[in-house]
Amino acid sequence: MTNAGSPIVLSTLDDLIQTARGSTPIRVAVVNAAQTAVLETLREATSLGIAKPVLIGRSSEILEQATGLGWDVDPLKVVEADSEVQAARTGVELVRSGQADALMKGHIHTDTFMHALLDKGLRQPGRRVSHVFLVDVPDCPRLLAVTDAAVNITPDLDAKAQILENAIELMHLIGLERPRAAIISAVETVNPAIVSTLDAASLTLMARRGQIAGAEVDGPLAFDNAISKRAAREKGIDSAVAGKADILLMPDLVSGNVLAKNLEYHAGATAAGVVMGLAVPVVLSSRADPPEARLAGLAVAALMYRTGIHLPLPSTGEVESTFCCSPQPESACCPREVR
Repeated sequence: MTNAGSPIVLSTLDDLIQTARGSTPIRVAVVNAAQTAVLETLREATSLGIAKPVLIGRSSEILEQATGLGWDVDPLKVVEADSEVQAARTGVELVRSGQADALMKGHIHTDTFMHALLDKGLRQPGRRVSHVFLVDVPDCPRLLAVTDAAVNITPDLDAKAQILENAIELMHLIGLERPRAAIISAVETVNPAIVSTLDAASLTLMARRGQIAGAEVDGPLAFDNAISKRAAREKGIDSAVAGKADILLMPDLVSGNVLAKNLEYHAGATAAGVVMGLAVPVVLSSRADPPEARLAGLAVAALMYRTGIHLPLPSTGEVESTFCCSPQPESACCPREVR
């Protein structure tokens, strides 16, 4: 984001929301929308001019819940679907047919939602799909990108490089010209017995040699010295990243998910979840997330759409595996293109 040539860094989720209000609202297909928190989010996003939702699911339930919230929903903006699978497939068809610009996960399991996205060919060929939480932590002066916490279960070095590139792209979108990426492990020294430290060292070297561009990358770093200048100083770590990381690349899905939810429930943080690597913006939050987290996710999706992440889709040719994105073993994920 720029203003008269000067970068504007969006440092809170509210910054994202306010920025997203400044243009034409995007049309969002909401998969399985019959949930109070989802409808509350969409009502506010509509009033703020961020989104124009198309609600997919059991129409009677959606309209009843919307009425209970005092929201007068146009029945023509509700698309009937009797199951999670049908709702997800309908959402994909709406974006593919040009009737929606983005997708949002409602009250539906992530694997069902993502399976439909991949089965209908929304993944861009040669690109890994990954999930990023943009986390707004009280008293932290910047947004933290935590990845991957929802899609890639046990990524290897090759996968981590691609997940990192996706997170870098997202941080560029919110105004960080050169984000600082910490490759997280349990310790800040290379230990052959801890594979994540070896991966971290390799990613750091890859970045220094230009194989990963657009960010300062360092690791291995433990969580404390990645975000705390004091911890980094006490441990004698001299790094451009330590103590001021913007991106936290986690060793695996379990550690990423635990960290993101720990920040939410114990540190009072709000986390907006989005999917990177698809041909359209996708908002993917936990079913237990509050409306403000979902609203921020919609704001990110709007910014993604306005910067060119939208249809027309590239030619996909042969249909690719539907197992590359919902949490699956690494062997089911797409390989990195050699370059």
